[in-house]
Amino acid sequence: MKKLLLCLLLFAGVTISKVQAQLNPLTASYYQNQYIANPAMAGLDTALHINLTYRNQWNSIPGAPTSQALTGDYGFKKVGLGLNLYNDKSGLQRWTRVVGSYAYHLKLNNDEQHLHFGVSLGFSSERLDNSLINGSTDDVLIDAYNRRGTYIDGDAGAAYTSKRLTLQAALPNLKHLFKDNDPSSLADRATFFAAAAYKLSLSNSQDGMGLEPKVVFRGVKGLDNIVDAGANLTFINNKLNLLAIYHTTKSTTFGVGMQYQWININAAYTTETSALRRDANGTFEINLRLSVF
Repeated sequence: MKKLLLCLLLFAGVTISKVQAQLNPLTASYYQNQYIANPAMAGLDTALHINLTYRNQWNSIPGAPTSQALTGDYGFKKVGLGLNLYNDKSGLQRWTRVVGSYAYHLKLNNDEQHLHFGVSLGFSSERLDNSLINGSTDDVLIDAYNRRGTYIDGDAGAAYTSKRLTLQAALPNLKHLFKDNDPSSLADRATFFAAAAYKLSLSNSQDGMGLEPKVVFRGVKGLDNIVDAGANLTFINNKLNLLAIYHTTKSTTFGVGMQYQWININAAYTTETSALRRDANGTFEINLRLSVF
């Protein structure tokens, strides 16, 4: 009976962690750091961009999911290179993913129009933190879970960009192609990502305002497809921004950001999905972006 209960708790913890990550991707991936969602967006310009993101439950429930991401990308000539490190914690569960990315940027007839293609390859692993277990850590179920091999993982994506229009498509979490018996391939896995955004100029003055509406379509295996619709409003030539995004999971994201020289910082709050609203008060996220050179 004890082992059965432990199995159920492990399964529940893993499931909640994965569903949380798939239903609520990092807010930074929508505007500030699109490389997180699509490897084709690595190295769009010749600056070295470093992004550090942290997300946590607003009310800090013990064992609540927390996420950290560190990315770096750099472009030269037609090539973009990137490194993406992601860590997610939920209760006893620890999920770590590290991938490197290569992108190719092809200029079309018009200098402002480009096609972008990208792939990522690396590994991901799932472990239970023995230090947080109350009781014996010698249980064979825990040992068997932690002895599972590290999986090869990756992503593939493409994009079209012009002065105003951006179209994207990506296939994330491709580890199921390398691991036939990967239990995470059964459900709650992101299957595809598509997005369309268009930049509007609201003012031609020196302190120009801009608006970028965006629609994102995400697939999650075993769950209904998710649509995100929102906009990013910029002021003082992108020095300040406000964003709002509605998700068909019945949650909403609000964000604010500012840029000073080569430093950009954004903060966002996402209300909890309708299914979890009684037990949690949403998540808070902060992202620091450094454009080094």
